[in-house]
Amino acid sequence: MKKFVFCLFILLYFMSSVRVYADTDYPYISTKAAIVMDQETGRVLYGKNSHEKLPMASTTKIMTLLIALEKGNLNDIVTVSKRAASVGGSSIWLFPGEKIDMESLLYGLMLNSGNDAATAIAEHIGGSVENFVEMMNQKAKEIGAYNTHFVTPSGLDIGIDDHYTTAYDLALITRYAFRYPKFAEIVSTKEKTIPWEGKEWDRYLRNKNKLLWIYEGADGVKTGFTNKAGRCLVSSATREGRRFIAVVLNSPSMWEDSMKILDYAFSKYKPYKVLERGELIKKIRVEDGKKAEVLGISEKECIIPVLEEEKEKVKLEIYIPENLKAPIEKGEKIGYIEVKIGEKKICDVNCIAQEKVEKEDFGYNFQKIIKKWLEVLIPS
Repeated sequence: MKKFVFCLFILLYFMSSVRVYADTDYPYISTKAAIVMDQETGRVLYGKNSHEKLPMASTTKIMTLLIALEKGNLNDIVTVSKRAASVGGSSIWLFPGEKIDMESLLYGLMLNSGNDAATAIAEHIGGSVENFVEMMNQKAKEIGAYNTHFVTPSGLDIGIDDHYTTAYDLALITRYAFRYPKFAEIVSTKEKTIPWEGKEWDRYLRNKNKLLWIYEGADGVKTGFTNKAGRCLVSSATREGRRFIAVVLNSPSMWEDSMKILDYAFSKYKPYKVLERGELIKKIRVEDGKKAEVLGISEKECIIPVLEEEKEKVKLEIYIPENLKAPIEKGEKIGYIEVKIGEKKICDVNCIAQEKVEKEDFGYNFQKIIKKWLEVLIPS
């Protein structure tokens, strides 16, 4: 009887769990930590243990690429050191003394996940691997990835305990990196050939990110695996002009898990336009200017991803002063608009001056006085 009651309890528990899943339509995934983030606004659309610190394996190379794009030169010729050529794990088969251009190394870094390429890049840009890693950690802080710490530019973590990130931080870093068109170009490339010094043929690179072939709109980003980190994947997909970034860390089924959470985001969250580019926000009085007021307009179009039931909760909070002092340049930021759903902030949009307003000077004031005298002397 006890055995029967126990089995019944387990069955009821399982049925209730299934029912909750069906009602919420929230995807079940096997990964330890995950997130989906809207690339445009940074809004989090899905999360699971997204702030838990975990090893990240070769997804580290997203930051390596970012630093290389900001600090390096694509046309630089890099001389491969013995240290770089001897790094273990995945590689693009560099050899000591080989000379190769930086752009080719970046493709080798991201498509083949070359640990040797990561080290060669780090040494060339940072002067040493250690200096380059300091640059990586500094950049993480600038971006706001405060729960991230790098020890290597490759993600190899054998014997290392303090090389970690979170799903949230990794999405944040990737979102930032997408501001560079070259980043988007490299991470979306499926196949590439790069030079191979001393050989009669080129190196052939094939991107390890299978989603580029099998998932609609997939356009990045980076795979990763070590025994400590498990299977990791940062992926991105763009549909109808919206790019979502997904991260799974320590996922036994990283392809399936990534597609599930991206499907969830695309099916549930729809684009909602809240501001037009150039939309009038407010008229602001101008002190000491040749014009009495200036129009404050939206700097850009703002479209946010929302659930259907959230549309009525969208609101704008305007932070613009009542008065401004001349001079004011056309396009100058004069305030901002906070876009919120209920009390939750989604993003900010700058408010800019529609036109230039020059400061009053002696000549301008003299002309005003003359004009007033003329109006009195010669009434209309």
